[in-house]
Amino acid sequence: MTTNPLTTQPHPPVSPLKPILTGAGIALLAILFFVTGVDSPRPEWGEYWMIRPLLITPLAGALGGAFYAFMDYQSARGFNRTLAILLSMVVYFVGLWLGIVLGLAGTMWN
Repeated sequence: MTTNPLTTQPHPPVSPLKPILTGAGIALLAILFFVTGVDSPRPEWGEYWMIRPLLITPLAGALGGAFYAFMDYQSARGFNRTLAILLSMVVYFVGLWLGIVLGLAGTMWN
């Protein structure tokens, strides 16, 4: 039996854990940029004001990564791959922005 190397092979399925962790890691780096830049936090923010943004923003990034994994699965089933990637990027950046706003609400985002 001979195989034809010119035929297109579907890309192997990727574990959804990889894009989820990548999305959370990028979000964590983004929020660390803002949180570590505060030299003297206001007293009304509380002693542990950094916990909220450091939890919420990576969670939003992880959800964006999960959406990418879902769209990757859909593109393997026949959805337009270019449209899936563009839609995933838009959803990720909007989710990241909302995660930063929600995480910093009441402290740096007033």
